[in-house]
Amino acid sequence: MPRVEMTETYDAVVVGAGPNGLGAAATLANAGRSVLVLEAQDQIGGGTRTVEATLPGFLHDHCSGVHPLGAASPLFRELDLDAHGLEWVHAEVAAAHPLDDGRAAALYRSVDQTAEGMGRDARAWRKVVGWVAEHWDAFADVWLSPMLRFPRHPLLLARFGPRALLPVTTVAKRAFDDEPARAALAGFAAHSILPLDHLLTGAAGIIFNAAGHAVGMPVGRGGSQGIADALASFIRSKGGEIRTGSPVASVDDVPSTRAVLFDLTPRQVLAIAGDRLSSRDRRAFRRYKYGNGSFKLDYALSEPVPWKADACRDAGTVHVGGTIDDIATSEGEVAAGRHPDRPFVLTSQPTICDPTRAPAGKHVLWAYCHVPAGSTEDMTDRVEQQLERFAPGFRDVVLARSVTGPADLERHNANMIGGDIAGGYTGGLQIFFRPRISLDPWRVGRDVYLCSQSTPPGVGVHGMCGFYAAKSALEHSLR
Repeated sequence: MPRVEMTETYDAVVVGAGPNGLGAAATLANAGRSVLVLEAQDQIGGGTRTVEATLPGFLHDHCSGVHPLGAASPLFRELDLDAHGLEWVHAEVAAAHPLDDGRAAALYRSVDQTAEGMGRDARAWRKVVGWVAEHWDAFADVWLSPMLRFPRHPLLLARFGPRALLPVTTVAKRAFDDEPARAALAGFAAHSILPLDHLLTGAAGIIFNAAGHAVGMPVGRGGSQGIADALASFIRSKGGEIRTGSPVASVDDVPSTRAVLFDLTPRQVLAIAGDRLSSRDRRAFRRYKYGNGSFKLDYALSEPVPWKADACRDAGTVHVGGTIDDIATSEGEVAAGRHPDRPFVLTSQPTICDPTRAPAGKHVLWAYCHVPAGSTEDMTDRVEQQLERFAPGFRDVVLARSVTGPADLERHNANMIGGDIAGGYTGGLQIFFRPRISLDPWRVGRDVYLCSQSTPPGVGVHGMCGFYAAKSALEHSLR
């Protein structure tokens, strides 16, 4: 593709219009800097795009579909995205987790209502999850902040630490006596794309459930695209520019600027701007580890999913995988490079609370499972067997399906290396120190910054990686 000549000069150019790239651009524009965003695709949003993937009138989120961290994001609140068209919508049940015996763990905004449904584990649920929800502001501050800083609430974190460091299998079986509470913890821990016996998965299970209590598990009305569109509206209201269909293969494709911020993963930045990086960062970027992949299915449905458990019918998110041991087996298989026969399936049914996503009376379902990186295996039948396991007759309500394997994910979004939707492996030290250990991990070269979820605070649609990268650029390059 011939390079388009651009003679303008900007304070900053952001490469990539995912939520973090847009978050960085919004932060810079809000600070009075001139900003240009370059997006390779014809549609902004990255992991927050919404498309008609199956049939006309059925709107499907291309990647991310449920946004507790968006609702919790300090940046999104600061930018007042509601005024730019973003509307969060909540289902009656934030999340549900069905079991083979017909029961389901149900996560409500109310801790008490949730605990009552946990039977003999009610008191333990209040103690383990409800306590974190009660102190949500402190935990959210840690979750959405840089890692290398002294925490504002050290005593709270010290109290949480013993559980946070343990695998979720250990935490759940020590804390709870019955399967619903254990499964509820395991389902959210599995979002980490790690085996459930991995350290820190206990923290993921507890904090995600606490987020459901504190801020809910909302979807954006009309689709996740609404997040990107609201950010774009804010940027343009401050004089910023966004250009789609503008791939960047080298720094020569970037117009004159005082700073360039990449909403890309380390591998891509190394290819585009390796000569601008320090030798230390080049070594770190070559060592950067990517995680396992995802296999995604989008469904157009003639009617709601026929779940056996009542709670699932009213839930925005449904974790399909059975008991904690079932999920541990599935995620362990993926970690070992194999394809599970009974995959853990994460689903969202946004039309439960947002009927704008489908024609009247019809529904959409968003579903994916984890697979080894770069997998070419078709998991459709195995995913649908799992759905039939907890919703007999599911296949009878399917009007159309769209299948997206790891290679398709990477083709539609170059950040998803091998189908990795998390911007890098989420285990070990890399969950804390992305892309390498540094007090300023966003600054990766002279006037070059990394603003993707491959930097702290990491995975999720919250824009905070872009916010911190923009703050670094304002301090060093744009003073």
